[in-house]
Amino acid sequence: MYIGEQIINPSDDRLRLSCQLGVENVVLDTRPNTRLERDDGTWDAGKVAAFRRWVEGFGLKLECLSLDMGSFLVDAIHAPERADARAAKLRADIRAAADGGLPMLKYNVQMVGITRTGQSRGRGGVLQSSFVCDDYSPDKDAEHSYWGVGHPGLNRNTAGEARKDDLLGQALATEITGMSADQVWSALARLVETIVPVAEQAGIRLACHPHDPAYPQGGLNGVEHVMASIEGIERYLDMAPESPVHGMNFCQGTIAEMSPDPASYVLEAIKRIGGRQRIFMVHFRNIKGGYLNFSECFPDEGSVDMVQAIRAYRDVGYGGILCPDHVPSSDLDPDRERFFAFALGYTRGLLQAA
Repeated sequence: MYIGEQIINPSDDRLRLSCQLGVENVVLDTRPNTRLERDDGTWDAGKVAAFRRWVEGFGLKLECLSLDMGSFLVDAIHAPERADARAAKLRADIRAAADGGLPMLKYNVQMVGITRTGQSRGRGGVLQSSFVCDDYSPDKDAEHSYWGVGHPGLNRNTAGEARKDDLLGQALATEITGMSADQVWSALARLVETIVPVAEQAGIRLACHPHDPAYPQGGLNGVEHVMASIEGIERYLDMAPESPVHGMNFCQGTIAEMSPDPASYVLEAIKRIGGRQRIFMVHFRNIKGGYLNFSECFPDEGSVDMVQAIRAYRDVGYGGILCPDHVPSSDLDPDRERFFAFALGYTRGLLQAA
């Protein structure tokens, strides 16, 4: 295992900083990925290769890029013709990524953003993104959730409304029509049929981020999060059980959010998903709390025993990247660079100790 960073649209200086912090591998989210596109909106293999070489120029390996799902899952339910068009783009982008020299793409199956209801105060007064299901409202969802590549509080216009360009195909809770569990599973099956065969042919791995957070039984605001349990993740993997390219972006914080006992649940998930060799990358983060009531804290102070987690990854033979994710925010560190640096150092220390 090794430390890495997941960075959104990095500058030259940000990549230099990663290298200086001891990072050798990075996962980048450049959505909407216009710098990689042809005139028709699909990725160009030559531009992907040039982007990869730009990253390598800082002494880093580009391990993974974000595949832009757009509104594919919502459209698969409510607008099939639009889903057909997105499917063609997804297949073309996967081929271009492989031809451009990338070993992996990650993607997210969120349909309505990453739902949060507010912020709580953490140590020293930092702000922690939080989800308290009993406090949920569509307005709080629109204000505090993660949308596209936006961090809560940063993807607002001057009127306090979500900027449409930042949603990247995800729908606002105030606008979306209902999506039942059966409908969501049907959309996910179509997604697997769309992307896994072409990835197998191209020789590039696909790492899926599960639904964040787990919703109550029956869904939230008419939407079901079906891939929000170990069993849900296993059902998704079983849609292509023998495929070597069909795996998980194992977001440890998201897994912790699935249970009132996050510490033991995370270890069980590592054992079951990692035992199938289907953990392709890890978001190594922690939460305080658990199912339907949690805050995103620093990695050293949450409900999950991170030492035990490191050992569990080791025991199932995981040898990949560990990326910090969702650290708190503060006026003292507005870009969260110091907080991410702390998380990196903490993770490296755990690796050396384990």
